[in-house]
Amino acid sequence: MEEIKHIKIEKDMKISALVNEMSEAGFGAKKISEASSIMKKMFEDKECKVFLGVAGAMVPAGMKQIIIDMLENIDIFVTTGANLTHDLIESLGEKHYMGNEFEDDEKLNKEGIDRIHNVFMKNSVYEKLEDFFKENYEELRKCNNIKDFLWKIGELSPGDGILKRCYEKKLPIFCPGIADSGIGLMIWGRIAEGKEKTNIDVFADMNNIIDFSWKAKKAGVIYVGGGLPKNFIQQSLQFSKGSDYGIQITTDRIEPGGSSGAPLREGISWGKMKGNANFVDVFCDATIALPLIYASVK
Repeated sequence: MEEIKHIKIEKDMKISALVNEMSEAGFGAKKISEASSIMKKMFEDKECKVFLGVAGAMVPAGMKQIIIDMLENIDIFVTTGANLTHDLIESLGEKHYMGNEFEDDEKLNKEGIDRIHNVFMKNSVYEKLEDFFKENYEELRKCNNIKDFLWKIGELSPGDGILKRCYEKKLPIFCPGIADSGIGLMIWGRIAEGKEKTNIDVFADMNNIIDFSWKAKKAGVIYVGGGLPKNFIQQSLQFSKGSDYGIQITTDRIEPGGSSGAPLREGISWGKMKGNANFVDVFCDATIALPLIYASVK
């Protein structure tokens, strides 16, 4: 047995040094340190294709720049329509604001303020979003799949953001639940107005991501929040030899059987994770764990 060593905080201590100290502690501290080690290995493994799945309200919470920076180290990105909607909203010049989860929600509604836990956003942002899609609908509707549709939004977006960076890097970006978002509502609105329907094949992206998985010599997965992005990646890994590296950050419980709380080792039974893979489940708020883990390897 190895002795537990107590974390010692030094003045002007680097994050990498702190996370390294956490490696000899217990509970969640050790898990964060393990995730840091695994992330470094998958980033340094030249044969490894890294899949990043991001769910949850990461952009409103202030995680956008971390995700943008992480795009330099990954090969395939899957996220929710909500995160991309909030990313586009900021690229159009709007902001998210510090709020209070105990504020009177009826009062906020009357004032035109939307609340995401302790983050506020003006409901009027959707007017600017609607103008963007009205102006660009003819170009967007001609896209043949969701990946190309998102790249086109990134190309047309006036400000820097996740969508813009994916377009510039030609990084494959997938959002299988795009209809379940503000962006989805904007496209529905154009069709409801009598505009021509889109040419987007919502199933075409499955072929793309399965092809990436099939050709990858090794695979590494990073799941932030689980949900649909995690499952979309997991499905594709069934057509490969499974993932060699894995990190999952979640606050969901295991017992209900949902994908977001399912431990990575469960994926071994499906062939989504190799039996000898290097992986860890970090049960923590992603807005705490992700900055620590990524900063320690950057």
